[in-house]
Amino acid sequence: MTEQQPLNERASAPAVDETTLDPQTQKALAFVRTLVGKMQMAVEANVPPDDGEGSPDEIRIEIEGPDSGRIIGKKGNVLDAIQYLTARVAVRPGDARRHVIVDAEGYRARHEDQLAQMARRLAQRVAAEGKVITFDPMSARERRIVHMALRDIKGVRTESVGQEPQRRVQIIPDKAAPVV
Repeated sequence: MTEQQPLNERASAPAVDETTLDPQTQKALAFVRTLVGKMQMAVEANVPPDDGEGSPDEIRIEIEGPDSGRIIGKKGNVLDAIQYLTARVAVRPGDARRHVIVDAEGYRARHEDQLAQMARRLAQRVAAEGKVITFDPMSARERRIVHMALRDIKGVRTESVGQEPQRRVQIIPDKAAPVV
């Protein structure tokens, strides 16, 4: 039986000229490629071209290929673990602080959009009914998405309550204090 070469080791056109990447980004990309290679996943890891949405303190890595679903894992848990490990490897104490984002087939972007849309729908319900809605426990990143999506919505406010890992976001009706 011949062993098939993993996709991440095959020759392909990189999304950006990797020779121009800063050392932290190169280290993060090399780590992700090594990790998915050791996992024997048929995927490629690349730095996507700058689409103008990121910030200079971000390291973005996109994973694509037939095994992307396995890289994402249930509710994004495997992808979250890869992102966490990559951040630990690429951003060492004393290095410039950088936010590492590892995505697979646009999963994070879709998930963020869906979460923000759901939060806006629930905020409309809270404003109309006047009842507090509490989300299931979320990661700090997901809580931030909800807070940001609702920051300009009139009639509601958001608050994070509880202790990790059970920390949740509440959407609360924003009633003006009665005049005495």
